[in-house]
Amino acid sequence: MTRRLLALASPLLILLALLALLTRQDRDRLQALPALLIGTGLLATSAIGRGQRRRALLEALRSQKDSP
Repeated sequence: MTRRLLALASPLLILLALLALLTRQDRDRLQALPALLIGTGLLATSAIGRGQRRRALLEALRSQKDSP
């Protein structure tokens, strides 16, 4: 349950930042940028880590298949 909530945290943070960008005006919009950047960074980091884990698993499966 906790993992699912944590998985939703980044997209919800981005959604909240976009909503703040749409509803605020002029200089107040700058306050939403840190949340947008942090949420985007967390999603990117998660995607990169997931790709690396999948690549490592694939390599492990290939090396296991090749060995007698």
